[in-house]
Amino acid sequence: MFLATDLFCRDESRWGETIMSKQLLVALLGAAFTCVTLSAQELPLVHQPTLTPQDSGTTNGLIAVWPVNPQVVWASGRNGTFTVTTDGGETWNAGVVPGAEALQFRDVQAFSASVAYLMSIGDNPTDFRVYKTLDGGATWTIQFENQNPSGFYDGFAFWTPQRGILHGDSINGVFPDFRTTNGMTWLDISSNMPPALAGEFSFASSGTCVTTQGGRNAWIATGGADVARVLATTDQGNTWNAYAAPLISSPSAGAFTVDFRDPFHGIVGGGDLDAGDPNNARTATSSDGGRTWTLTNPPPVTGAIFGLSYVGQTGRGAGDNLGRAVVITANDAPTFTTGAAAWTPDEGNTWFTLPGVSGFWAVAFATPKAGWLVGTDGRILKISF
Repeated sequence: MFLATDLFCRDESRWGETIMSKQLLVALLGAAFTCVTLSAQELPLVHQPTLTPQDSGTTNGLIAVWPVNPQVVWASGRNGTFTVTTDGGETWNAGVVPGAEALQFRDVQAFSASVAYLMSIGDNPTDFRVYKTLDGGATWTIQFENQNPSGFYDGFAFWTPQRGILHGDSINGVFPDFRTTNGMTWLDISSNMPPALAGEFSFASSGTCVTTQGGRNAWIATGGADVARVLATTDQGNTWNAYAAPLISSPSAGAFTVDFRDPFHGIVGGGDLDAGDPNNARTATSSDGGRTWTLTNPPPVTGAIFGLSYVGQTGRGAGDNLGRAVVITANDAPTFTTGAAAWTPDEGNTWFTLPGVSGFWAVAFATPKAGWLVGTDGRILKISF
């Protein structure tokens, strides 16, 4: 699911009652930023990261980002836009996928300067697609195109260039998820998924409602129902379990974003898009692969946490995510151009705001010295610890 006109592109007359509730979901949004946290001055040994603005090559809003390594980074967003750098962000080359000019690319994952995947959303059922390029964005092939009139896809994640999963909102109690094992065709694995709760969906806010780790593990963050949950697999999606997360959940709230630094230790973030109740942005951590979750100290942001990432290499094997540092970015409604960002050196025990950083939708790292935040109006910040 996504938000307001940004996060809800569905038409009630064609999509029905469930879709209407998602569309109304974030028409409720908007909140003022308040900060209650320790400052860097109070802990002089903790140094704020360096933030360096970069020219993305586009003014279209950017929603998702994926660093392949410290040099090669892909980002994607509105109006069929993608942008890629091969020199660590010194120069970005933006493009528009032909035929996708009216779509939003809510997720991106890449494996080199040549190979990348994009996931789109739009106003029509068939606008939910997966695209792939093998030539650095010069040409794109549609690999998946939704055919379900009620289908709504939120994000994807990959273990390898050939193996990945695509996650969507529940339909009649079933998550209509797909998987590829060859990097070309996508097969229905809805029968593998746990039963959905009434009204359960995910948020397509940054492409991080789904994450993979190692060669077989994956997690999915959900909301919309009475309980926020994290769905987990340890066998590339053959079997799944669902575990409750201690975040607020309602038709406008839930778990938005999840990341794991090894098979056992992870963090989930979320909040409420209701403008009348903006102070529910929270994170929780797990040390047992997502089975149980414990709330951290409240982060110094309002609205909802759209994206988060460990300060290390995201989505790779155990040990690649260095330490317990995490960066989060949050947004307020109704325009999603406000909000805040913060970071923690210790998985949520201590928080520090990132001064002046607002309106960013996603964050991801290749290494602690090479991370990127992307957001409104094509803005990109490189973040280095």
